[in-house]
Amino acid sequence: MEVIRIALAEDIPNLAKAMEEKLVLNPNFKLKHKALNGKTLIAYLEEDHNIDLILMDIKMPEMNGIDATAIISKRWPHIKIIMCTIFDDDEHIFNAIVSGADGYLLKDEPPHKLFYAIEDCLNGGAPMSPFIAKRSLELLRKGGLGNLSNRKAEDYNLTKREIEIVEQLSKGLTYSLIADNLFISSGTVRKHIENIYRKLQVNNKVEAIQLAEKHRLIS
Repeated sequence: MEVIRIALAEDIPNLAKAMEEKLVLNPNFKLKHKALNGKTLIAYLEEDHNIDLILMDIKMPEMNGIDATAIISKRWPHIKIIMCTIFDDDEHIFNAIVSGADGYLLKDEPPHKLFYAIEDCLNGGAPMSPFIAKRSLELLRKGGLGNLSNRKAEDYNLTKREIEIVEQLSKGLTYSLIADNLFISSGTVRKHIENIYRKLQVNNKVEAIQLAEKHRLIS
């Protein structure tokens, strides 16, 4: 059997190590690239995109796995991508599928199931952890994945103040200017932004603004 060339994108060192330890158990796998985020992975691929498959985490700094998957699947369509994550909610499953992911696994899959999923994916399959497959079917039964793209502010539980802050962030204002405009302290602005990131499940203001605009949380 030919060697399968794999790249791994994972920002948590112990989880990256655990995944690497699984992969070395299979002599047919060669781990060529290890990246802490999507941006770094893309930089590696610019230098060497002779890769068969990527195991992609979702929540990473600088560039998350879903955004990276969207870029890679268009630029290097020969590379298969399996999301390998702890997130099992509808929103992440939907966004991963739309971005071009070829499979979706939870990180706790044992080595033999990971090996099968990689080989299945390279043979044209769409491997999913059983729970993820079930959720995907439920999404279809609800009337289609597209329903998730119409989420509103109340679905994210953003307060009126939090929406105001996202709107001001989208205009490029600094924390101090936002504080002045809303008559609150810079520390309060930072606390609100922390809550916004947590509710939207993003890592930075660019991701927060993009998601807010996509779902029309801000005008």
